[in-house]
Amino acid sequence: MMKETILARSVRLVCVGGLTAATLGMTAHAIAQEAQGPIQRVEITGSSIKRASAETASPVQVISRDDLMKSGKATVAEYLQTLTADGAGSLPTGFGNGFAAGSTAISLRGLGATSTLVLLNGRRMAPFARADDGQKSFTDLSTVPMQIVERIEILKDGASSTYGADAIAGVVNIILRKDFTGLTVKGDLGTSRYSDAQQYKTSITYGKGNLDEDKFNFVVNAEYVKSDPLMNTDRKDRGYIGKGDLRPWGYPIGTQFASGYISGNNNAAASPAGSIRNPTTLDYVSLPGCGALSTSTPQDPKGGCVWHQDQFRSMQPNIEGINLYTRGTWQINENTQAYAEAGYSQRDTSFTLVPPSITPTIAFPGNAANPTGVINYGSGAGTTIVLAPSHPQNPYGAAARVRYSAFDVGPSTRSVDNNFTRFVVGLKGAAFGWDYDTGYTHSQSKLDLNYSNMLNMAVVKAALGDPTSKYFPYYIGAQASKNPASLYAAMVTNAVSHSTTQLDIVDFKASRSLMTLPGGDLGLAIGAEHRRDKLSNPSLSGTENGTINSSYVAAFGDSKVSAVYVELLAPVLSTVELSAAARYDKYDRFSSTTPKAGVKWTPVKSFALRGTYSEGFRAPGPAESSAQSQSTGTSTVRDPIRCPNGTPLPGATSTDCAASVAAVKIGDPNLRPETSRGMTLGLVWDPLNDLSLSLDGWKIKRSDEINPLPYNEAAALPTAVRADNNLTVNGQVVPNSGTLLITKAPYRNSSYTEVKGVDLDVKQRLRLGEYGRGSIGLTWTHVASWVRAESATVRYQFAGTHGNCDTSNCAGTPKDKISVNASWDPNQAWNFSAIANYRSDMKNVLFEGDLCASKLASGADAPNGCKIASFTTVDLSARWNVNKQFQVFASVNNVFDKVAPLDPLTYGGMSYNPMDASGAIGRYFRLGASYKFF
Repeated sequence: MMKETILARSVRLVCVGGLTAATLGMTAHAIAQEAQGPIQRVEITGSSIKRASAETASPVQVISRDDLMKSGKATVAEYLQTLTADGAGSLPTGFGNGFAAGSTAISLRGLGATSTLVLLNGRRMAPFARADDGQKSFTDLSTVPMQIVERIEILKDGASSTYGADAIAGVVNIILRKDFTGLTVKGDLGTSRYSDAQQYKTSITYGKGNLDEDKFNFVVNAEYVKSDPLMNTDRKDRGYIGKGDLRPWGYPIGTQFASGYISGNNNAAASPAGSIRNPTTLDYVSLPGCGALSTSTPQDPKGGCVWHQDQFRSMQPNIEGINLYTRGTWQINENTQAYAEAGYSQRDTSFTLVPPSITPTIAFPGNAANPTGVINYGSGAGTTIVLAPSHPQNPYGAAARVRYSAFDVGPSTRSVDNNFTRFVVGLKGAAFGWDYDTGYTHSQSKLDLNYSNMLNMAVVKAALGDPTSKYFPYYIGAQASKNPASLYAAMVTNAVSHSTTQLDIVDFKASRSLMTLPGGDLGLAIGAEHRRDKLSNPSLSGTENGTINSSYVAAFGDSKVSAVYVELLAPVLSTVELSAAARYDKYDRFSSTTPKAGVKWTPVKSFALRGTYSEGFRAPGPAESSAQSQSTGTSTVRDPIRCPNGTPLPGATSTDCAASVAAVKIGDPNLRPETSRGMTLGLVWDPLNDLSLSLDGWKIKRSDEINPLPYNEAAALPTAVRADNNLTVNGQVVPNSGTLLITKAPYRNSSYTEVKGVDLDVKQRLRLGEYGRGSIGLTWTHVASWVRAESATVRYQFAGTHGNCDTSNCAGTPKDKISVNASWDPNQAWNFSAIANYRSDMKNVLFEGDLCASKLASGADAPNGCKIASFTTVDLSARWNVNKQFQVFASVNNVFDKVAPLDPLTYGGMSYNPMDASGAIGRYFRLGASYKFF
């Protein structure tokens, strides 16, 4: 029962092809009859009981190695993020300005990466060493070597009863090859239609040994990947793609990627020329020299030096990495196997961002010198940076405020070096009527961050405003060439941090048949594990007290978990199968019991009904629950003071109606765990020969959800920090009505989130006679509702909207995602495949019923009357088996070169949604070959 037989492999092959559960059951039975041997059993993700077919009461999607190759995608993450079940909170490669830059993640059902459990060969991996949004712990998919993936199983309902926390939305189990023999070398390269964004990948895989004959098998894989950087300016001829300046498309000057403009009410954005405030009139005036510094045209009619972030910022990062993996299996005797696996991943990523502003507002843990933990260098009492009266560029003879983007310092580069290691050793076999598997797993992630061209704020302040300082005067803008190198040596610094996560697990599970029921054997599984998680994520150097121009982001934690679980599979009738599971977890401060139940009814071989009920939980993560943890994030909100009801007050501007506000989030040790209840109800049906379909409705309710206070509510807090450019209404100054800068958004257990929808999966196999064979498949996920209740009276509906932007990376929640695939094998030598991916349009609102999040300069809702257009891409691939050893393959992604829709709200991509990145990069070609030596 330990060895993977022909039957087990055949069942998986059928499942990969997209056939539904009823077909799987019949196919497994037919193969077993042909083999005239005992029916072997396999273990499916979500269950610890081995079974005769891949069909379960839970919906499971299986992706094969062949599916990955046909897609033309370069990484596991790129492929998984095209799945219709993936939603808001997913992390794409190009998200370089996020907290977890340099990583990738999947978010099933849009519930966030922290509620999607990712397994490697059925076991956990250490999470990425920096939480997304400073809050959400997740597994970095970029550490998985794609070339040695055997298959990926995706469980689309809750599985906390088997795997514990993090499995509220589902499980992604990536299974690597373990029975490979021979030596294969593979390489491919890719380039865009613009002859840039080149990607290179090479791998070598070697395996030896047959368990039956040699009593051992081992496989070794090494993979090297490199991706050239892509700048936003590289897409200057692709319409609005990568543009920070949206004025040609009717937008106002003050959009989120614009700066340097002078606005009303004594305010100006940081400019490369420098803007100085007249101490008498309080108006800002730009210094000369803008033309040599900014590439933006036309310039600000109010005299500012407007510039846009695409002048510097990356669209896709520079990536270089290696993945190493090895696994060995030894057949000790007829009933006992020993195994070990080891993995190593090194991934170096770098993104280019923008030059620093000299007047940031930053947050850090409060101290005796600054109990509030906030410094406002732009207009704060005692902290405002000014030009001294004697500064050579100050024409006023009195201290003057200044707004400046330090182009002389240069753009900041975020270098992210991630080092991941994993080791597993285990023993499996059969004894006393039980099949057992036990092992020890050690996994660790090390992350080194290096942010270049950061500013020492004490030196900046002295060099501009203190004539007694040895660094005075600091010339800005067009006169920066006068500055000595010694000034920059003291003023410019690199901010660094070294973070680690560590995961150690000892686990045991065993299963057996208890008795024979009318429908088959009553199966029992039991298991236990002990796990320790450790996180040390110190903040960047200099952020602990406001020394540099960046806010404090840190998290620390150390937790232990012990768990036991039990599972039953009862085929009470030949047509009825019942399943049940329960798990008990004991944490340091609390415990949890999570049950699951399922039923499958197969009245005829071609039709089955299935359903599950599950409960789950998620413990507060270290970023959420540790008093030592704090982060500051930024999102776009409507300032409720300066822009009530979407209309700016006199003295305010349209920028206040879509303001980027920072929010400080601090860990709370009193947070309760999240709990969940999920249900699925569906059918699988083979109405015709070679046609199969499955239809599953799903609903997940996550209660006591851990969220920061929504940014739109945090913006309305009276404690929010604002600039001192207060509005004057009817001749009266309105206190605390200046430009919104930073506020607090504490973590709390909000009421609940409830999501529900439908999955449809259709597969048609085609028998084409002398023209070979083919298949057509469709998967469709419809999100009927995505509601978050912050309290008994405040509810937000996000289905079909761009929101939520405070916890979902502002990627949106489309109601429909559809993937259609077709494959044709005219003979054994050739394969041709096509995949079309579609997402529906979204309202450009933060939540259903809200005012439009973006406006044109005319005041009209934007874009397209407040709608982000739908987006569809088509990918093609071909494979030619030249002979049994040599294979050539090619693919074209985004064949029709569709341009991603304009998205002015998202911050992950410049004027396009980061999940539509293929429409920003453009048509992409990939060519590769593999050769098997023996």
